[in-house]
Amino acid sequence: MQVVAAIYRLAISLWLGGAALFTFVLTPILFRSESRDVAARIVGLFFPGYFRWGVACGLVAIVCRVVMGGKGTVPAAVIIAVMLTLSSIQAFYIEPKAAEIKKQIPSFETTPKEDPMRRQFSKLHGVSAVCNLSVIAGGVALVILL
Repeated sequence: MQVVAAIYRLAISLWLGGAALFTFVLTPILFRSESRDVAARIVGLFFPGYFRWGVACGLVAIVCRVVMGGKGTVPAAVIIAVMLTLSSIQAFYIEPKAAEIKKQIPSFETTPKEDPMRRQFSKLHGVSAVCNLSVIAGGVALVILL
């Protein structure tokens, strides 16, 4: 059972750490050091893997949490289920749709913010940002519950 607990902690740590690193370190550095279009292209290349990484960590974590059982299983499993749902929405709905819309925007630097495609993209980006921050908050809660 100690192995399962270790795998659980590792899955949560990798999920939270990856999300925090990508959100608070790598993405801001890219957008500060490159043009908006170049940074967006680079980040866009990483998004499919980033979101699927969250789904994989979430699946491992929820299986381990259920196998471990005991005190705290239900609250932790609920938090993981919400995080997993949000990561799945990002991976399988928001990211593919945003990538498709992004192809129709020649440049974020020259396309006006009022452009219908740009507005659609901005809405998806906003929803994705809320999902991402919620996943991070859930990961912090899980670390506290450890």
